[in-house]
This record gives sequence, structure tokens and C-alpha cells, in this order.
Amino acid sequence: MSDHDYIIVGSGINALVAAAMLGKKGRKVLVLERNDRIGGCLRSEEITEAGFIHDVMATTLVLFLTSPAYGAIGKDLEARGLEFCHADLPTGVLRPDGSHVFLSKDRQRNIATFDALSPGDGQTFAREMDALAADAPFLFSLLGGALWSRPTLKMIAKQGWSRGLRNLAAWFGEALTPARGYLETTYRSEDIHALWAPWVLHCGLGPESAYSAEMLKVIGFAIELAGAPVVKGGAGTLLTAFERLITDNGGEIRTGADVESVIAGPSGRADGVKLASGETLEANAGVICSVTPNQLYERLMKDWPTPLPAEIKTGVAGYRYGKGNMQIHYALSEPPRWKANAELGKVALLHLTPGLDGVSRAANECERGLLPAEPSVCVGQPVSFDPSRAPEGKSILWLQLPEAPRHIKGDAAGEITTPADGRWTEEVRERYADRVEALLASHIENFDGIKLARRAYSPADLEAMNINLVGGDPYGGYSGIDQLFLWRPFKSSVNHRTHVAGLYHIGASTHPGAGLGGGSGFLLASSLK
Repeated sequence: MSDHDYIIVGSGINALVAAAMLGKKGRKVLVLERNDRIGGCLRSEEITEAGFIHDVMATTLVLFLTSPAYGAIGKDLEARGLEFCHADLPTGVLRPDGSHVFLSKDRQRNIATFDALSPGDGQTFAREMDALAADAPFLFSLLGGALWSRPTLKMIAKQGWSRGLRNLAAWFGEALTPARGYLETTYRSEDIHALWAPWVLHCGLGPESAYSAEMLKVIGFAIELAGAPVVKGGAGTLLTAFERLITDNGGEIRTGADVESVIAGPSGRADGVKLASGETLEANAGVICSVTPNQLYERLMKDWPTPLPAEIKTGVAGYRYGKGNMQIHYALSEPPRWKANAELGKVALLHLTPGLDGVSRAANECERGLLPAEPSVCVGQPVSFDPSRAPEGKSILWLQLPEAPRHIKGDAAGEITTPADGRWTEEVRERYADRVEALLASHIENFDGIKLARRAYSPADLEAMNINLVGGDPYGGYSGIDQLFLWRPFKSSVNHRTHVAGLYHIGASTHPGAGLGGGSGFLLASSLK
């Protein structure tokens, strides 16, 4: 018998949630991470200057704070050092002409803000949020529950009985509405359109994508309720808390352990793994892989003694990845002074965009392989509510560009010469970062005077840090309706089990998809004994 019940390949949020929950059940867990640190897309470093702590990739943890996973292990993590910081203004938008909108955690303030932009839009927002709240138990069970399960079938049947089948069908039809159609028919103010439109990008979608309107409503509901929290001192504090929880329950974590393959036992069951070093490790109960489908079936199972079933082989061949992501980080000698309104400096996540059409245009340019001429920019200002991340009186900015092409075919602005092979180079990365910086600097007084250092990461850089970010896609694969929910990762998928006994698949490439909610890790760990 092995010392380990479960071996978990990878150490992103889903893997850590699964390891922590299984450990609490008394199961011995071994987490294997190929990099020199755990965390996946959670990573904190002093990447600009000493004393400036940057979340290199993901930063906002509203999905985790409001998740069932946090409900299960949140107190355990808090006891081991986890603490969140909150901003009163979780999000907002700033347009090129200086017009701007704030969203706070105060419903009455939001109603007044929206009504001031266009009479009636505030009450419309209240009705939309109240309607979503009424539907929340049903909606969130679909978004985050085990879809292929008896409880889900019973829940849908109950909804069909109470609503009527025609009304239930209408509900699903309404949920498929694209964000553009929803925003243009629901709110009169273009500033409100601009506030919400960039958020579809954080779901791996575009304004014209099916069901993107439903995700906007979910995001609005979650942000107004719980804000845009960050971990005090950087995301690394959360990782330390996870590590302590896992080891306190008898688990083990190994970094620098690159898994080369999953080992098949005599009965065809997944019995363990083989490392690139040649070492083999056995698991009594199963192997859990937090990886992409290509990593699982084309790398970890490349030497499996039996061929892949036809539906799996077809699914792997047709699996698609979405838009790339780019990160830019700044160390500043003092907090930014925004020209349009000093209160903009208090916004946790501020989007810079021309509006709905601007988001649509940039997303389309990206999907066609072009560097967007005017990208949508998400500006994080964590020091405004977590001063521990920078030396006293200084600040940082966290920029995310969710419209970066995985493979470059050209520049929509015609200013940057791109490589013929479509690869990101250091020169392209820095020239594109210059474009973004010029946009940012146009809104901030004396930006050049307060800028101390800049560090940019292209989609290729992000993939080099985390092989699950294929082409810099942070969502584990395209998140369109045909590759989500019941059909993630494949049309043949059933929850987080594979066709091999004892082999399980979790991570952003599986239901419920991307984000820092730890959903797939929670669902699998909840189902295992």
C-alpha cells in the first residue's frame, strides 16, 4: 500500500481546494507541482523594485470568497493567516473623454448613480439584481453544481413543475442572451453600457457571445455583494495558508516534481504517476489531474496501454483555446492622481475603454489575431485598500489586457511590425506595452514623474510560467456555450471522471470553468470518499 490515497497533479486553486478538503476527510494527499512554487495563476513577487509586492497574474478573489469551497474551508484558511482587504468602490469605468461611472457596494448609491446618468436606469438595475437574487439558488446550482447528478435533475424537474415547462424553457432562452443585446435594450445610458461591457472579457467571452448577458448580471450581483477583495499582503499569503492546511492534515506538497505520465495498474486503473526524473509514485485511491485536456490525454496518457475512446480522441482534437492575456505591472513613487476625478484612485478594478463598441472592436481584433488598436485595460489599484503591498507613500498598478492574441497576425493600428511566425517577442511585448502606457498616462497627472518601473508579461510569458495557459489563455480553453457546462471539456464529459477508473480531471478546463472559485476541486472532493 502507498502512503498516499490521492496524488494531485498541479497546484492551482482547484488542486489546492481538493487537497485541503480530502485532507479534512482524513485522506492522505500528495500534491505534485512541476514549478518551483505552488499556486498556478496565484503568484506574488517583487517583480519591479524591492518592497513592491505584485500579484503577477490573478488578484481579485470575489469568486473564492463567495464560493462553496470557501464555505467549507475558509475558517481553516483564516486560522492559518488568510485575511482579505476590501475596497468601498470595487469597480468603475473611465472613458477617453474623462466620463466615468463608479459601482459601489451600496445599492442606494448605485441606484442614484445610474439614475443621474439616465432617469430610470437606477431602478432598472435594482430590478435586475433583485430578479437575479430571487433566481440565485437555481442559477448558482447550475453555474457551480455537479450537472450530471440526481440532485441537479431533481432540481430542474422541480423548476419545471413550479414554473411550467414553457416558462422554464423561456428562462433558459433568456439566459443565452448576448451582452450587447441585453445592455442596449435594458439601459439607456452608454456610460452604463461601458461600465458592464468589459466584464464579459473576464469570463473569456465577448459582448456578442451567447449567455454573456447572464454572466454580466452574475458579476454585477457578486461585486455589489462582496466587492473585489484581494488577499492582504498578496496572493502568496493564501498559498501559505493552503500549504499549512494541507500539511496539518497529513498531506504532502512537492515542488519541482514534473509528472511525465499516469501509470496504469494491472486492471487498467490509474495507480500512480511517473515523474520526469524517473521516480514512480503510487496512489491507493486515485490520481487527480488539474491540467488541460491536451496535457492529460496527449502527455500524461501518451503511453497508456489502451487507445483513447473515439469520443475522447475527437474531443481532444477539437478542443479550442480562447483569447490570450497580457499583464503589465508598475511601481509608482506615489499613488496615481487621476485627472477626471480623484475618487477614481479608490477603485479596486477600473476599466479604461471607449465603451461597448470599443470592447466589441478590440475583442474582434484580438480574435482575428491582431493587436487591438485601443485595447480594453483593467487597472487594479490594490494599495488603495491594502497598503502593505508597497513602501509607505508609494503604490503599484496591476494591469490586465484580456484581448491579447495568442498568435499574432498583425497590428490593428498599423504601428507595430509583428513576426511572420506569429510569436510574441520581447520587442512586440514592450512596444504594445508602450501603447497601453500612453493610454494610461493620458488619464493620470504626471505619470512619467511617478513611474519607477514597469514589468510586462506577454501571453507567451504567461504560458512559460504555467503550461495550462495555452497561448496565454487564462481560462483553460474557450468559454463559449458549446464548450462549457455539460460540454466542458468535451461533449461526452460526465462531471470530473474520465474513462479510466481512478483518474479524475479538474481545473479551469472542466466544469464550472475558469475563475478562482475552486469549483471543480470542490465538486470532485465532495464526491470522493
